[in-house]
Amino acid sequence: MAKVLMKGNEAIGEAAIRAGCKNYFAYPITPQSEVAEYLARRMKDVGGVFLQGESEVAVSYMLFGAAACGERVFTTSSSPGISLMSEGISYMAGAQLPVVLVNIVRGGPGLGGILPSQGDYFQATKGGGHGDYRLLVMAPASVQEAVEMVMAAFPLAEKYRNPVMIIGDGLIGQMMEPVEFPDDLVSEPTNKDDWATNGMDSRNAGTPNIVKSLHLDSKILNDLNLTLKAKYDRMKKEEIRYEAYNTDGDYRVLIVSYGTMSRVCRTAVDNLKESGFEVGMIRPKTLFPFPLEAIRKAAQKDSCKAVISIELSMGQMVEDVERAVQGKKPVEWYGMCGGDIPTPEEVMDVVRKLG
Repeated sequence: MAKVLMKGNEAIGEAAIRAGCKNYFAYPITPQSEVAEYLARRMKDVGGVFLQGESEVAVSYMLFGAAACGERVFTTSSSPGISLMSEGISYMAGAQLPVVLVNIVRGGPGLGGILPSQGDYFQATKGGGHGDYRLLVMAPASVQEAVEMVMAAFPLAEKYRNPVMIIGDGLIGQMMEPVEFPDDLVSEPTNKDDWATNGMDSRNAGTPNIVKSLHLDSKILNDLNLTLKAKYDRMKKEEIRYEAYNTDGDYRVLIVSYGTMSRVCRTAVDNLKESGFEVGMIRPKTLFPFPLEAIRKAAQKDSCKAVISIELSMGQMVEDVERAVQGKKPVEWYGMCGGDIPTPEEVMDVVRKLG
């Protein structure tokens, strides 16, 4: 398949269409508004629906309603918008609805700024809304990877009947790169007749499917949460994805980084290697489930003197890195917030001081 040069946000919208999604509800917010602009034009070409809600809160319940009918549904937003959707996302998780969400992260807290950030790590991985729920969270490092993750997210959401989030910073949305849309990631929607509220006639049933997240009986609610926990435990066994870079041999420092920040770190690793200073890197592709064992194993190598989490936040992923390392090696953090991106030279200076 030939590659085409596309802006990240537009490629994300096209990837959803190629994945078989014809229902997109959204509210514009920088730096991801081009997804809505693109799909406002493109959805009519495939017989799909684009509807701009009056707010992100309204969008979250449009997603709930369409997903409850068994449709593939999709939204994109940025940090404050996801905050407003958090109640609805909790409802979707509680009702076990497959929904795909993309967060093109901007700086915060509050309205913050519109430049790239990774400050929504906690929001995405620890549950931004109320209750014991988790999202399956993927983090692309390129526009091509964003395309692939969006296309893979729909069958994953249906497999687990759970919301899936792709979290990328503003660079992912705004940069232009060559992309292709893999045919092997195109999948047909799964049979939803056993749970979707799509009418009794289609199932030849005498009772309706009721999609809800309200359970006033304490035993029923507890049983639901046990079911959800078992599902999240299954994700931890089956869906951990990461890239190990320069970890086959000995190295003095292990970097853990994700998204576009990891691309800067990769350059730093290569430059340090040329100077004789070996550094390894683990790049999580899934933030939940998190590659704890891969990081733990890489940190345990005798040559490794320290581990550093490098991220575009004030230190959020570092808590999961510490959990992985379990105190066996020193764990440090380095990052920036507000929109500036550390250079490879800055990363190299920080890493040298650790090794």
